[in-house]
Amino acid sequence: MERTRVVIADDESVIRADLREMLTSLGYLVIGEVGDGQSAVNLARELKPDVVIMDIKMPNMDGIEAAKILTQEKVAPVLLLTAYSQRDLVDRAKEAGVVGYLVKPFREQEIAPAVDIALARFQEFRELEKEVGDLKETLETRKVVDRAKGLLMDQQGLTEQEAFRKIQKMSMNTRKPMKEIAEAIILAAEAKS
Repeated sequence: MERTRVVIADDESVIRADLREMLTSLGYLVIGEVGDGQSAVNLARELKPDVVIMDIKMPNMDGIEAAKILTQEKVAPVLLLTAYSQRDLVDRAKEAGVVGYLVKPFREQEIAPAVDIALARFQEFRELEKEVGDLKETLETRKVVDRAKGLLMDQQGLTEQEAFRKIQKMSMNTRKPMKEIAEAIILAAEAKS
């Protein structure tokens, strides 16, 4: 089984060292460490880790802002470390798309479940995003095919079923998606008018 690849970002080198040691003993592979938010973003973009474990309070860019960037760019899930449990920080972390939150001082046995949950949530988000994309594509295809059916019905006096069957048959004969065939029909009709 491949080991989970982790980037650590914390401005305190002692915390980074402790975390690296705990993660390594738990079987994780620490592939990079940095001490500020901007470096965390850059390193994560470069190394594409499975998860980023990051402190909230860091120089150059705080962990929440860095997490927001990494989440928007879908680089990796972010697990935030903090000595602060203030409501405003938790709310900002939620808005940034952070998938986990560990309050310092944390214990080794808390890390693995937090990382596992972060990875699982990130995978769920990816699957939902793909599903939404697929649904949008299906809806777009349906709209284009309906429009092309309408044009065929008007131009050739076909029933809706006949127009659909014609598009479907052209799709199979040319081995092109129905959406592509429908777009060609629409384009041809627009060129005539």
